[in-house]
Amino acid sequence: MSNQMFCFQCEQTAGCTGCTGQAGICGKKADTARLQDQLTGALVKLAHTAEKNWGMVTEATNRVVLDGLFSSVTNVNFNNETLTVLLNRVCAEDERVSASSEVREPNFNMEEVWQADEDVRSLKSLILFGIRGMAAYAYHAMALGYSDNEVNRFFYKALSAIGMKDWGMNELLPVVLEVGEINLKCMALLDQANTETYGAPVPTEVSMKAEKGPFIVISGHDLYDLKLLLEQTAGKGIQVYTHGEMLPAHGYPALHQYPHLKGNFGTAWQNQQNEFADLPAPILFTTNCLMPPKVSYSDRVFTTELVSYPGVTHIGEDKDFTPVIQKALALGGYAEDRQMTGINGGKTVTTGFGHDAVLSVAERVIDAVKTGAIKRFFLVGGCDGARPGRNYFTEFVKQTPKDTVVLTLACGKYRFNDLELGTIGGLPRLMDMGQCNDAYSAIRVAIALAEAFGCGVNELPLSMILSWYEQKAVCILLTLLHLGIQNIRLGPTLPAFLSPNVLEYLAQRYHIAPVTTPEEDLKAILGEKS
Repeated sequence: MSNQMFCFQCEQTAGCTGCTGQAGICGKKADTARLQDQLTGALVKLAHTAEKNWGMVTEATNRVVLDGLFSSVTNVNFNNETLTVLLNRVCAEDERVSASSEVREPNFNMEEVWQADEDVRSLKSLILFGIRGMAAYAYHAMALGYSDNEVNRFFYKALSAIGMKDWGMNELLPVVLEVGEINLKCMALLDQANTETYGAPVPTEVSMKAEKGPFIVISGHDLYDLKLLLEQTAGKGIQVYTHGEMLPAHGYPALHQYPHLKGNFGTAWQNQQNEFADLPAPILFTTNCLMPPKVSYSDRVFTTELVSYPGVTHIGEDKDFTPVIQKALALGGYAEDRQMTGINGGKTVTTGFGHDAVLSVAERVIDAVKTGAIKRFFLVGGCDGARPGRNYFTEFVKQTPKDTVVLTLACGKYRFNDLELGTIGGLPRLMDMGQCNDAYSAIRVAIALAEAFGCGVNELPLSMILSWYEQKAVCILLTLLHLGIQNIRLGPTLPAFLSPNVLEYLAQRYHIAPVTTPEEDLKAILGEKS
């Protein structure tokens, strides 16, 4: 811990143990990592203060907690200046909440967590990283005017648990599982916010062709920012293309109605430095997934909301995207249409298979299972990333039998979402359910199928093969554990923040296992002998 930084919250962390040098693998510098630790420590202190002065907590308090947690998610904020402003906001809110209290809470240093017993550190990390991911979902819901008191209150409970110096496994483990429970409610809240605002997603084929003329690429997860951009670019001769986790926006009727929302550009987030290198258009980042921009295109990168990078133009709370629009017009786009492809050469992808779309044909799905036309469902989804070995997920999907269905979500789908897997009984074998938060849709579908067959979810012919990268994957995993779902295969590596004892507990109770090879895992799942 004497090195300049310590961070092990994402899958690509150095040596699968932790980034401890002058910069992390993600490009975050040591002083930025330390500043994010200070921010987290201030949030812990604010949570203790709020717990004892709850009557002083306001919506502004809730907002600064969400801002602080979300800003510390991997690939959101690389900017010491904006992090310092946020840290000062947290400290000022702590002062306001504690103004009437005679006793002030002591400062909290995150070194106390990083230097704790490895099992305590592991459990507190699960709590912290889980609520960071959950804060992203609560933030997006709040942007649409949706909030939940129970979800908001839990952030303070979880942060307070991180600051408890005398807590061990017995006290921390229930909070870990509660993160999963509350995250389920948070994902349901965001699902409600999105569907009531933009309509229930419908299956939609999306082109990967970039048409000639000016265009803007929008990345991240925030549908509200996309809606504002579409409104401000209407009638200006500018096309808009989604990137990364923004792809599922095409399935929402209220967004799909804009004729200049043309298609999807590129693949998953980790390929952006190559895909954007010669791009004759600006890129707007709305949430996490930003990589340090290369000099070749940094002048074309714009950020908004909590995303921040030094020297990059930021669009503030006024949401005036005029600088992005002007840049698009100045660059002019491609002179001729340009056909882009997925990593497997496909020219289109399909999205929009949310829970409403899938459950609308539930009878056909159930009949197909009963007749044996569908033998098994695979949920192959999660975050993509740059670590070697992630082609496992491509090969796994390629090798799934033709009498099986592949459900997918989040950016991990870019490994295979352009494959043509055919159909079963008129239904596509590959169904993209949306963003990472749309794990809620997969859960809704699984529960509905279990009810239809009169069995538990673990008794369904359903196998989950999940890829993880950052903190939103952590809170989703904890939600699956809260629901008692077992036999999850996780890859491409196991989290560095899982201590041997915590990992053994998860393996024994939930039978979580690391992925091996597509061939061996499929044999095991389908009951074949080696």
